[in-house]
Amino acid sequence: MDTKVITVEAYFEAVPEDRKVAMQTLRKVVKENLPEGFTEGMGYGMACYVVPHSMYPAGYHCDPKMPLPFISIASQKNFIALHHMGIYGSKDLLDWFQSEYPKHSKYKLDMGKGCIRFKKPDDIPFALIAELCKKITVDDWITLYESNLKR
Repeated sequence: MDTKVITVEAYFEAVPEDRKVAMQTLRKVVKENLPEGFTEGMGYGMACYVVPHSMYPAGYHCDPKMPLPFISIASQKNFIALHHMGIYGSKDLLDWFQSEYPKHSKYKLDMGKGCIRFKKPDDIPFALIAELCKKITVDDWITLYESNLKR
């Protein structure tokens, strides 16, 4: 993917045809299920869902000019990625997701600390992603983020 695109719409237009439907569906699921307050934009070459500076003026500790990231969606070379910072920051949420995943997919879970990789666009567990998106509000995320920063 060309990570120089500057709008979310341009990003999704540039997605390869074989992933377009899955990526657009993933975007729709995230947008429809995130609690109120998160906003959509571009960050680090991906479509991002963030806590805007108007709600969290400190921004992201790695680059305070950036809003606080929460979820990102990316079309990578060999997979579609969903980066979920809440999974990275909460062992309880990670444990829940790992226990639920086999109920929603016939494939083994492929993930890093907060990055869930889908190699088969037709097997993204959209219902599970919808549930995951609903689990953390903006206030919950700010509290979790700050508690992890203090460690």
